[in-house]
This record gives sequence, structure tokens and C-alpha cells, in this order.
Amino acid sequence: MSQVITPEEALIYLMVLVSAADADMTDAELLTIGEIVQKFPVFAKFDAERLVQVSEACGNMLANEEDAVQSIVNLVQECLPQKLYETAYACAVEVAAADETVDQEELRVLEVIRDTLRLSRLHSGAIEWSARARHMTL
Repeated sequence: MSQVITPEEALIYLMVLVSAADADMTDAELLTIGEIVQKFPVFAKFDAERLVQVSEACGNMLANEEDAVQSIVNLVQECLPQKLYETAYACAVEVAAADETVDQEELRVLEVIRDTLRLSRLHSGAIEWSARARHMTL
């Protein structure tokens, strides 16, 4: 793939991809993306003012690429260091869990991410369980 994005951009692409999977980017999901960019150490050197620009670039790929989901995940895999694959999945899962409903489209995108990044079922299950526990309400 000829396009190159930074590791931080790659993480944002995955979060936008998950949020857009069901064609309804909720306020809770968008807020979660912003919070992750503000709080996760992996974004310490990222200029948060670029979040909208990076999100729009991902949206353009979604709108214009054939098999956009796999294209984006492949791009992320190429541009993200392997040591951040679990972090990438954790970011994606956090966004999926943000609105307290994870529908089939989001589950499918998470599956594509997990399979493309070759994450173990044990590790991905732990990440999913952790996000579920954090998002529980009374």
C-alpha cells in the first residue's frame, strides 16, 4: 500500500472505522475517541487538534475504497508497530462499547481487526471483557 500514516493516525482510523461500522457514529463513540486521544499515553506526542482532520481522512477512505474495512485494517497493520496491536484493539473495543450496544456490524469489524492483526482469542477476549466491565451501569 502506498499510503503511509503515523501510528497515532492508525489508531484513530481503527476507532473511526468501528464507530462508522453501523452507519451511526454516536455522540458517545465520538466522545470516547476524543477521550482516548486525550488520555492514552500512546497519544502523548499527537496534536489533538488534528483529530478531526485524521477522522475525515479515514471517512474518505471509507467512502471511496472498495472493501474499505479490510483496506483500512491492512493500512493500519502496515503502519502500526506490532507491539501496539493490542493497544489498537483496545482502542477499537472501547469505541464499540461506548454507547452500551455492540451490534453485528461492529462485531464484524472487530473480528476483521482481530484476525488481521493476528491477536490471540485469549488476549482479545480479555480486552473485550475489560471494556465490558468498565462500561457496566446499574
